[in-house]
Amino acid sequence: MGRSARRAYAYLLVPPADNLSQVARQRLAAIKEFSSLGSGFRVAALDLEIRGAGNLLGAQQSGHIEAIGFDMYLKLLEETVRELKGEPAEDDQRAAVNLGIDLRIDEDYVAETNQRLSLYRRIAAARDEAALGAVLDEVGDRYGPLPDSVRRLAEYGRIRILADRIGAAAVDRERHLLVIRFGEQARIEPERLVAFVQSRPAVTLTPPAVIRIDLEALGAAGNGGGKPAGSGALEPIAAVLRELSAGAQSG
Repeated sequence: MGRSARRAYAYLLVPPADNLSQVARQRLAAIKEFSSLGSGFRVAALDLEIRGAGNLLGAQQSGHIEAIGFDMYLKLLEETVRELKGEPAEDDQRAAVNLGIDLRIDEDYVAETNQRLSLYRRIAAARDEAALGAVLDEVGDRYGPLPDSVRRLAEYGRIRILADRIGAAAVDRERHLLVIRFGEQARIEPERLVAFVQSRPAVTLTPPAVIRIDLEALGAAGNGGGKPAGSGALEPIAAVLRELSAGAQSG
């Protein structure tokens, strides 16, 4: 036990590595890597990534982040810091996007934990294609050609930008079903939305303003623009939102 200038020590007795789970080995590696003074935040950040971080990363975890999601957790944290500093709160209404797939960045591509968390945050915060493209260009220049994991994460960011463009409150994917919910901030003309639904048997509209799209049926009809959602591809979702955003009002 440490007291004043006397240093404390902790000894961990663990079974052979072959008897440890992958998560246990990752946590032990984190303790070994981040052992210097002030490394507590890095250990916590890595543990967050090991456990998962809400709908952005598509994994389960415990604590407050489990209930609200990684991107919402960051937003609330930033709002609290802004309030403590006496800065005005931002009126930031963005679409909640839950795609139900794993969007974690490969550790062998971006090895540093804080850099991976920063990349998640920057892609989720991108407001337009130019901002998203700038992030991807910087990442490619720094770490090399983008792997599939980063491309999927970028597609998530692109889907969120398109959802914001049409004023969607939420975009959820449940296996092959895509659900888009509109609120008071909707920026698409009702007539265009009705025409979109009526021209596609795979699309239904339910009150107050929710459209449900069978992505597999839509793809089979030639309107999905890519692979069915069941394969894990995100292109059909982006294609639907891109078509809807073509008639969106500027906001």
